[in-house]
Order: sequence, then C-alpha cells, then structure tokens
Amino acid sequence: MGKSEKLIAGLPLWRHMPVTQTLGTLALVGTSLGIRFAVDHLIPPGFPYVTFFPAVILSGFLFGVRNGVLAGLLSGMSAWWFFIAPAAGYAVNAGSIAAMLLYVFVVGTELAVISLMQAAYGALIRERGKSEALAASRGVMFNELQHRVSNNLQVAAGLLSLQRRTIKDPDAAAALDEATRRLATIGRISRALYDPNGAALGLDHLLSRLCDDVLDASGRSDVSIVVTAEGEPKIEPDAAIPAALIVAEAVANAIEHGFADGRGGRIDVRIAQTGQRLEVSVTDNGHGLPEGFDIAKTDSLGLRIATTLARQMNGQFSLRGGSGTQAVLALTT
Repeated sequence: MGKSEKLIAGLPLWRHMPVTQTLGTLALVGTSLGIRFAVDHLIPPGFPYVTFFPAVILSGFLFGVRNGVLAGLLSGMSAWWFFIAPAAGYAVNAGSIAAMLLYVFVVGTELAVISLMQAAYGALIRERGKSEALAASRGVMFNELQHRVSNNLQVAAGLLSLQRRTIKDPDAAAALDEATRRLATIGRISRALYDPNGAALGLDHLLSRLCDDVLDASGRSDVSIVVTAEGEPKIEPDAAIPAALIVAEAVANAIEHGFADGRGGRIDVRIAQTGQRLEVSVTDNGHGLPEGFDIAKTDSLGLRIATTLARQMNGQFSLRGGSGTQAVLALTT
C-alpha cells in the first residue's frame, strides 16, 4: 500500500475522538469566515459563500460526512448573517432564498460525493483485507499440503528401505536402493518446490539445496559441488520436478561412477538461460566415460530416466566425455 493509499485509509481522522473532530471542523469554519472577511472588498456581490466551500469539503473529507454537514450548516448561517444584505440579520427574500438553495445544492452534492467515495473505499479496504486473509490461509494450507506430501514420500522411502533388508538377491536389493533414493529425492524436492502463487521458481536456489542433499545422501566428504547461475534462471513449477530429478540423477551418477574407487573431486553445476532456452550442465573431473559409450544403449536406469524425462519436457539430455564427464539438460522454457 502506497503513502497516498495509507493516508486515505486513515480517514476520517480521529474517528474515535468526536470532540477533536468537532473542534477541527470549527477551526476550518472559523478560518473560512476570517478569510471571507479579509477578502470581502475583493469579492463582488452575489458570492456570500465562496470561501466556505473548502471548509465543507475538508471537514467532510477529513472528519467524516457528519462533520461536513455541521460545517455546511455553520458556514451557511455565517454567510447569511454577515454577507447577505441586510448584514447582521437573516433576511428572507427571493435573493437570499435563491442563494441559500444554490448553496445547499452545491454543499449537498459535495458531501454526497465524499460519502460515496469513502463508502466505496471502505468496501475496497474490507475486500482487500479478506483477500489478504484468504491468501495467507491458502499459503498455510499449501505449505501444509506440501509438507504432508513430502512426509508421505519419505515414509514410502522408509518402507522400501525396510523391505530391502529382507531381500537377498543383490540385483533386487540394488533396485530397491535406487527406488528408495529417488523417492527420497522427490520428497526433498517437493518440500521446497512450489510457490503457492504458482510463480516461476529460482532454479539456482532449488538445485543448490538439491545437490547438497544428494551429496549428503552419498556419504562422500571428498567430493565438492559448486552451483553457479548466469542471470536469474526461472522454471515453471510443472517443469521443476522432472528437471530437478534429471539433475539429481546426473549428480548421483557423477559421484557413483566419476569418483569410484575412493577418488575425490569436484562437480560443477552451471545454469544458463538465454531467452527461452535453459541449459543446465553437470561437469565432473572424474574418470570420464568408458570407451565407446552410447547413452542410447546404456543399461543405467538413472540415465534412461533422465533421457525419458527430458524428452517428455520437449528437451534433450546428453553426456559428453573428455577429461571428465559433462551431462547437459537443454530445455525451452
């Protein structure tokens, strides 16, 4: 709310101090009367009320319509007494009645406009309060929903982990381990993922937290991850989970295969957005890709998941070899 809105929202002034409002109204009427006496020699006949209109408007605007009516009554009586001939009396004739009727019409119109304006603005303030309360309630409910979804996913991951202890087959146990890790990753993403207003998310903050979680889950203290971003890359909520899962798979793959046999190193996650093109690269200085590696023929479930998710997002996921390995996710946002 801007300064002007705050000022208007505070009107009428001293609403719980009627005596102060009345004194303010009397001060405005008295000031108008003094000005009218001061400029009487400059005002041609026929304008007895000319300096009193501002007092009526200000009284109604600052102190409420009731005080505006009081200002109108006192101003009209003062002008009639002092500035309608004969002076110092209430002469009743065609001229005085016509002048008074015109004055009542103008003052009544002014106060009616002020009353309607204040009523409309009061209704607007009440509706804004209701909207803010609704938004706050929606935010609380949304956060609670996200918290429960995340907890449910963590529970599911825990159940899979318990089930894995009863599995003797190493391949089945490895599959359950992977499923547990992915469910836990989705739960962590879900906990910090959405803005209740549906706004695009800051991808650098999301991936920074996610990469830290993946590294912590790996138990490796000899690997470091650095996330950098060019500009302020954003991603829509609907695309955030699959994109984050792809990056999580790339980071987990780099930790598991790039730094196997106890070798430590560094992983650089770089986020760049040019226009509507978003590119996230995960580069490690590990062992690199095996000779003749083809991502289309790999038997790695994680890489197949990353490739499939990228394709579903109308994007592309690729791996590049060299002194290390670079995984690249390219999307059109």
